[in-house]
Amino acid sequence: MTGDSPGKVVGVDVGGTFTDLIELDQATGRVRLSKVPSTLDNQAFGVLEALDQAGCDLAALDLIVHGTTTTTNAVLERKLARTGLITTQGFRDVLELGRRTRPQAYGMTGRFTPLIPRDLRLEVPERMDAAGDVVVPLDEDAVRAAGLRLLSMGCESLVVHFLHAYANPAHERRAAEILTAVWPNDHITMGHALLSESREFERGVTAAANAAVQPLLDRYIKQLVRELHGKGYAGEVLVMNGNGGMVSAARVADEAAKTVMSGPASGVMAAAYTGRKAGVRNLITYDMGGTSTDVALIRDAEPAVSNEIEIEYAMPIHVPMVDVRTVGAGGGSIARVTPGGLLAVGPDSAGADPGPICYGKGGTQPTISDANLLLGRLDPSGLNAVRGGVPLDQVKSVFARELGEPLGLDPVQAADAVIRIANTRMAGAIRMVSISLGADPRDFALFAFGGAGPLHAAALARELGIPRVIVPGRPGITNAIGCVVADLRHDFVNTINRPLDNLDPDHLASVFAAQTAEGNAQIAQENIAVRAIRHVHSVDMQFIGQTHLLRVPLDSPDVTPQDLQALFEAAYFRRFRVELDNIRANLVNANTSVIGVRADLDLDALIDPAGRKATVQEAQSGQRPVFFDGMWRDTPVYRRDHLPLKFSLPGPAILEQMDTTVLIEPGDTATADAGGNILIRIGDRP
Repeated sequence: MTGDSPGKVVGVDVGGTFTDLIELDQATGRVRLSKVPSTLDNQAFGVLEALDQAGCDLAALDLIVHGTTTTTNAVLERKLARTGLITTQGFRDVLELGRRTRPQAYGMTGRFTPLIPRDLRLEVPERMDAAGDVVVPLDEDAVRAAGLRLLSMGCESLVVHFLHAYANPAHERRAAEILTAVWPNDHITMGHALLSESREFERGVTAAANAAVQPLLDRYIKQLVRELHGKGYAGEVLVMNGNGGMVSAARVADEAAKTVMSGPASGVMAAAYTGRKAGVRNLITYDMGGTSTDVALIRDAEPAVSNEIEIEYAMPIHVPMVDVRTVGAGGGSIARVTPGGLLAVGPDSAGADPGPICYGKGGTQPTISDANLLLGRLDPSGLNAVRGGVPLDQVKSVFARELGEPLGLDPVQAADAVIRIANTRMAGAIRMVSISLGADPRDFALFAFGGAGPLHAAALARELGIPRVIVPGRPGITNAIGCVVADLRHDFVNTINRPLDNLDPDHLASVFAAQTAEGNAQIAQENIAVRAIRHVHSVDMQFIGQTHLLRVPLDSPDVTPQDLQALFEAAYFRRFRVELDNIRANLVNANTSVIGVRADLDLDALIDPAGRKATVQEAQSGQRPVFFDGMWRDTPVYRRDHLPLKFSLPGPAILEQMDTTVLIEPGDTATADAGGNILIRIGDRP
């Protein structure tokens, strides 16, 4: 398939509850969709089931793009490959010492388990200084002995992480050469090769995460590719990275850590693509699925990307990733009364199995989805994954027993309280991601997707003062759509760590040139045609004496120290509204993103035009009472697929479709744009 020719492209994303798939035929405009429960023990089964349910002819497909949670789940659940570490003598405990922080900010409670236990962290004599000069030569015999020892202890993956290897990687490279001769596989991670930055803790944790998930991802991807090829698929398989780009399945395990946050990143890329097509370039993305809610910021159609993300306490994965913030509030989040008598929602989730009570798969604990059902927002007969149905009275009795009686509320009041608590938590996540990046939520539109996002979006927008909500054509499979529209992307970071008054501009230019050349070479190796290659340069800077970094985008890699000083001061002021022009600035990292831009895809057929009716009245499928602000209101229900392309619909109203339910609250108004997106104007806001 060339970059501009039509073809059949499949995007498939594995979430914590559902596996979503879209097949887009560019020649005919035909779209196939499927949504099946995720098979988290082996995600390949869910992918194959989704392909089968959608009726995809594997032999006729040109490209499959896959977003996976394999590495994310492995890291968070500590279900990792047995991994060994070889490091500089005296520094085996860097991964545990960290940054002098604590799991709990107050008190001496909390535990932390490093990715590699102490007995599998071995030291060898070697030392570079910060300038890259050899202080202690590498003891090659010690390296070989350490490798054999770790092999005898059952390790299947290995990390070589030496102090100051970012400044001079010669010892790491030589150690890897020695270890390759004795190690039975190619799962050897050099810290500098994955992340060439100065901070040994962050570099070490990133390398450890990469090595610990590498065998798992490698086995999974190889098995999936074998299964697909065995069923007739002959094309390329691309895997989403956490930076919002894609990489070939043949190479993805080499830098496995970059697939952490793969799933959330794909949804953000779909939002950026859709918003750009709709002419709305500033968005806050709000992805509420079955297990969690992910929030990200998009400015001028470009998602915020950071290499400073900490997945959980003391778990910095410092490779560039879309800056997504997550809270444990999804449709399956469990509501409970704490020992102190307070109502709490999440982070525990009923997940895909057994799921919420209303799924009819054995769930017994009240969840957000069950609360929406009791409030009339969901149709009991239309829920995805239901087996046999569950009587409404059964859900009501659980809410009465588990929540209502302890709180002194009836079941409907308890369900309303669950929704309010969940909305408060999600609004807090949106504030966190916007305000922390120096943005006012009122200047953005809320892009709501995920299976549950459009149910809660209007309430969150009202809480935050956001004037409008955008609901895309297929909110429940937006992450899969992100896989289809994403570009190829490779990111590079190199530490320079020089004050601007001591910076050699020629050296900076040579770093950017080397990064650009490497990225171009990697794009050329992919078996996917692109219509253009973009180069995005930036630097990470700080005032001397500070610890945090600020990303400063560059229009050109050819910059002088004076240019950098002015750009940094302007970026610092935009972020913090403070001028510190008398303090010396320091350039820490040089960054380059090389993006292989793929051909645009037409998403207008996500909702079949043939199904649209001539009037809004013809699209109405019924009416039911829905609970709003302490009272029941008769609310019309519409089939979204049947609504005319242009309409104006006052709230309250409910729009139902295969993958989600859209709630339009009283006082709000819904319209549609030319691309089929639903635009909800919140109250009387402009």
